[in-house]
Amino acid sequence: MEKNALCCECDLIHADVVERVQKNMPAEDELYDLADFFKVLGDSTRTRIMWALDESEMCVCDLAALLHMTKSAISHQLSALKQADLVKSRRDGKNVYYSLADDHVRQLFERGLEHIRE
Repeated sequence: MEKNALCCECDLIHADVVERVQKNMPAEDELYDLADFFKVLGDSTRTRIMWALDESEMCVCDLAALLHMTKSAISHQLSALKQADLVKSRRDGKNVYYSLADDHVRQLFERGLEHIRE
């Protein structure tokens, strides 16, 4: 790769572009929250849980069996996913079932998987 391949060689600032992008840029706290959102997905165990829940609603016991992990470890990861609003839970008697929070989460997860498979 050329030494300056990642840097442009112009001295001209495209003020109109900079101004337009700056005007549309989200607030700093929103970008911080977005970075945190992606950090939650940056853990391979949580990603595996997300994949499983993309396939089917599951309880902690089923997730633990599927991923060869303890129920405690699964619960810990589900807590992080739930706090990030990526999964939701519902109680049915003594059982608690988990699923992806909504179609936006499902689409985000599936698009990410599609992207890395290209």
